[in-house]
Amino acid sequence: MDMKVLISGATGFIGRHLVPRLLEHSHELVVWSRSESKARGLFGDSIKVITDLSQIDSGDHIEGIINLAGEGIADKRWSDERKQLLLESRIETTAALVDLVKRLECNPDVLISGSAIGYYGCRSDDLELNERGEVVDDYTHQLCKQWETTALKAQAFGVRVCLIRTGIVLGEGGALSKMLPAFRLGLGGPIARGTQWMSWIHIDDQVEIINMMLSQLQFAGAYNLTAPGAVTNEEFTRELASAINRPAWFRVPAAMLELLLGDGSELLIRGQRVYPERLLEANYKFAFPDLASALHQVLEPSD
Repeated sequence: MDMKVLISGATGFIGRHLVPRLLEHSHELVVWSRSESKARGLFGDSIKVITDLSQIDSGDHIEGIINLAGEGIADKRWSDERKQLLLESRIETTAALVDLVKRLECNPDVLISGSAIGYYGCRSDDLELNERGEVVDDYTHQLCKQWETTALKAQAFGVRVCLIRTGIVLGEGGALSKMLPAFRLGLGGPIARGTQWMSWIHIDDQVEIINMMLSQLQFAGAYNLTAPGAVTNEEFTRELASAINRPAWFRVPAAMLELLLGDGSELLIRGQRVYPERLLEANYKFAFPDLASALHQVLEPSD
């Protein structure tokens, strides 16, 4: 079923993969972007680009909204100002989309809104976390909780809301592009003790799940968008090094990351062992359920 879909954050890593997939399904896409030239450069004339939500008339029939916008969580050192920006970039965009829903004469069917496994907090334990898992009430939890709470306000207008708690997304670009240069030089290695959990998902599964949520009515509420095979940082390091035939002997000290990233180092030093229970209950079959196959697929074109 083709739909008219509004997307925020379309020029980011996930959005760049998602837009072509949605176009394959004949959806009519409206991209909300700060830079029309950037969006046009990526997607050409196959989409409509707006730079302000006021460009959408209240009589327009937007059937679905996908909200992927937000400043990069690990792009810069966390200062108090940076942490505020990370929060505001997510809350303000999401609130603006809910305000749009309120203004539209015909309410959208669905809002798929970004979140992250940081919802469970940065942890040092091995507890496996489903969507009802206990949380550590730290900055990452508060950020994601406020993000989700804002999105859920759309339910008051009869909109089905899906919250996608995304893990580390593996694909061409994204997190791997930051890891690979050191690993290709043989300078990769575990971070700190290496026992912290890394919950990941292949970009193809990420995109397919979002595409399913657009039209399949059984999807509502929070979902862990992670593969069922979470691994420790030590295991992840070993698999990545093996995939590119390089050694990985250089352990990265926690103190170095704290110096470079401030409080943001917690994202790498601690982690979350997340399990996609609700997706599996919905009978979703992961194309890449294990790390070795996911890395092989991503790295095969260039290795």
